[in-house]
Amino acid sequence: MTLEQDAVSHLLDPKRKASREGVLRAAAKIAKIIPPTPLLSLEIDGVEIFCKAENLQPIGAFKIRGAWHRLSDLNVDEKVKGVVAYSSGNHAQGVAWAAKRIGIEATIIMPKDAPAAKMDNTAALGAKIITYDRMNENREEIAAQISSDTGAIIVPSFDDPWIIEGQGSTMIEAAAQLKAMKGAEISHIIACCGGGGLSSGAAIAHPHAQIVIVEPEGWDDMGNSLRAGTIIPVGPNPPQTQCDALQTLKVSQSTFDILEDCNVDAVSVLELEVENAMRIAFDQLHLVVEPGGAVALAAAISGKVDIYENMIVTLSGGNVDKAQFAKILNR
Repeated sequence: MTLEQDAVSHLLDPKRKASREGVLRAAAKIAKIIPPTPLLSLEIDGVEIFCKAENLQPIGAFKIRGAWHRLSDLNVDEKVKGVVAYSSGNHAQGVAWAAKRIGIEATIIMPKDAPAAKMDNTAALGAKIITYDRMNENREEIAAQISSDTGAIIVPSFDDPWIIEGQGSTMIEAAAQLKAMKGAEISHIIACCGGGGLSSGAAIAHPHAQIVIVEPEGWDDMGNSLRAGTIIPVGPNPPQTQCDALQTLKVSQSTFDILEDCNVDAVSVLELEVENAMRIAFDQLHLVVEPGGAVALAAAISGKVDIYENMIVTLSGGNVDKAQFAKILNR
């Protein structure tokens, strides 16, 4: 073990909990290989807020952060065995991108109904793709079997301290940008939420900011869980949603605990509100944002959350099929 590894040995323990020290370390690691994404001003009801454009990451989503933080900490033996991950597309691309850069094999378990753009991009990065039925098969069990057969390291999409810390680096970066632009601290964070990796990482990064998580209606299991004080899975026959990135059937104890401890608020948004946010992001910020990446902005625009100065809104991804995006713009 090198002196550097020895100094952070406690941050290499897979049984540890995500920490702010880990978030700061992740931010430093990511800053060495990826430039900051823009923090863009947007006026809502006469108040200036700031949108963190993670849709402009090399893979089109913030998921590259957690993936790089996790895979870059693999030891030599683990790199030889490769990794296996499960994702509807953005985490898949993040893991595939990091694996390609490091030079290790990656197997990604993706739902059969994942957007073609996300599946194609994952394959183009060199990952092996295995598909499954989102509603009738268990992706965690498939990953566990692959890991048992091959020794591949499982890289969860949110239930992992490295992933949470990596996603939290988004707000370390945003805080520095807001400080440079306005000399101000982040007051509120409105975050897109599926499994809660981004929002729980943000809560660790900025424990004094008021955080609101946003989910699509009918898939708001994190919000329902927080209100009930215990984890509640998505109910039977959930509604169809364009927010494929946020279709988490059950959140993890780790992300739930962080968000509950930080007393975050939660709201849900309708499909039409999401589409309106996508159009506003395109018209006013000149950005392509996917449905799941636009829910936080949808909450702000629709009045589901109050608007404050120095508020950060996440635009978490931009991987949307061209035909779908064109249809939404012209709806």
